[in-house]
Amino acid sequence: MSRNAQWLAGAAGLTAVGSVAGTAVVRSLTRRSTGDDPYRGEDFERLYADRSSVVTTDDGVPLAVREVGPNDAPLTVVFAHGFCLRMGAFHFQRTRLAEQWGPQVRMVFYDQRGHGQSGSASPDTYSVEQLGRDLEAVLAVTVPRGPVVLVGHSMGGMTVLSHARQFPHRYPKQIVGAAVISSAVEGVARSPLGEILRNPALEAVRFLARYAPGAVHHTRGAARSVIGPILRAASYGDEAVSPSVVEFSQRMMHGTSITTLVEFLHALEVHDEAGALRVLAKVPTLIACGDRDLLTPMEYSKAMAAQLPRSELVIVGGAGHLVQLEEPVVIDDALVRLVERATPSKLVSLTRRVRDRVRFRG
Repeated sequence: MSRNAQWLAGAAGLTAVGSVAGTAVVRSLTRRSTGDDPYRGEDFERLYADRSSVVTTDDGVPLAVREVGPNDAPLTVVFAHGFCLRMGAFHFQRTRLAEQWGPQVRMVFYDQRGHGQSGSASPDTYSVEQLGRDLEAVLAVTVPRGPVVLVGHSMGGMTVLSHARQFPHRYPKQIVGAAVISSAVEGVARSPLGEILRNPALEAVRFLARYAPGAVHHTRGAARSVIGPILRAASYGDEAVSPSVVEFSQRMMHGTSITTLVEFLHALEVHDEAGALRVLAKVPTLIACGDRDLLTPMEYSKAMAAQLPRSELVIVGGAGHLVQLEEPVVIDDALVRLVERATPSKLVSLTRRVRDRVRFRG
């Protein structure tokens, strides 16, 4: 198809955008909580006050990095966030696990390209394969030596899978464990998100992002009217979730550029990291998902875990896609167990003693 034909097809697609979200999804956006908000006043931006640095990727994109814990800690845990989010999506993990692990674990968080405080890039680099290389750049700078556990949520889980496929020599030599949360090994065409991805309006916006970037801002509302309701409705499984948590996650989504949104949507549709599973099979893994996740349904997680003999599968009842925000204690406990399985006995023993002290005080 010629570029002019593509342009005309895209323009036609945009005229139909207003009705594609669907009545069922719109109804699900009713205000979710009528009771007290346990997180009213919570500082969800706390992570950005932590020790900061910038890592430059192999194609020159600056990635914003934050760290908690001493540089000489026996173990480093590196977190990769999901689509249309930023490192703050691990707010509860940063808060509780820093208290639990203390100086024995350093935690590294970063914003993926095109998200949060990291730089944007050429649209043709918005791929899961490139995200795997970006993670390698973060590791090379922040953890050049010593054992590492990787934690990825949603697109971040795909990032971990991509890294394992592209850099298998690091497993288990340096990467001693990995968590893949609310994610999928292959494209998400079979999920409700896959239905939305086939909407011609999104392809039209993607075309503009590549060939007429100056016009993209005119289509912001159109694209968000397609994908926004789906993302919001799928984020949480329990209508009683904290309104402050909901507001925070929506703020992250709205803060993501339209080019990042449409380009990575396409990447999520076409990615294939099945080759990563034989690599991850070498290390202990955590596979976790909410049983009400509409974006990466739990069937994806179950299929992944079935191919990883050293995995723990955690299905969180009543939770949606943002399970680490909706049920943080369940995910935190699972990450603690992963570290215990993945690290030397000395660290395991210390971690258990710290946990026991916390429980005793409670």
